[in-house]
Amino acid sequence: MEDTGALVTAAAGGDRTAWAALVERFGRLVWAVARSHQLGQADAEEVYQMTWLRLTEHIDRLKQPERVAAWLATTARNESLMVIRAGGRVTVTSDPWLLDRGSEDGSPERAVLAAEQAADDELLLERMWAAFRRLPDRCQQLLRLLVTAPRPSYAEIAELLGIPIGSIGPNRARCLDRLRTQVAG
Repeated sequence: MEDTGALVTAAAGGDRTAWAALVERFGRLVWAVARSHQLGQADAEEVYQMTWLRLTEHIDRLKQPERVAAWLATTARNESLMVIRAGGRVTVTSDPWLLDRGSEDGSPERAVLAAEQAADDELLLERMWAAFRRLPDRCQQLLRLLVTAPRPSYAEIAELLGIPIGSIGPNRARCLDRLRTQVAG
């Protein structure tokens, strides 16, 4: 069959030979459209398959069967764009453990979000330590003593740092303000 319209009509009627001829005739077109969207091999194959699936779903409703090439090209384009949009929602990870496990609530998405939060927390912690190291030595010493477990008494801190007990609170406040400013900046 040379006439494209007759080929489409025969394929719509279930003629396997007509289907094979359509795929033979227009397969490279569908593939070229998918690849023209810079899709990887797997995504291009997905578009190729989905385009032919869409044709099987709509072949009996084509108003102009002789224009099946244009229909296939448009469908391949639309499928390619859907793959591209879906790809934007994918979270890439190099941690295979995240890909192969479910979290307690069974949601891999929550596991990815938790991993992202942990990475954000780690970055904040790095910024905090960098800011802490930029504080004057006196502030670093005071803040370290105040978080030591077990914490020394104010009298012991005052003696260790050689400052009056009454200045510990105001000094702590100034040191923490400096730290906040450093982290925010």
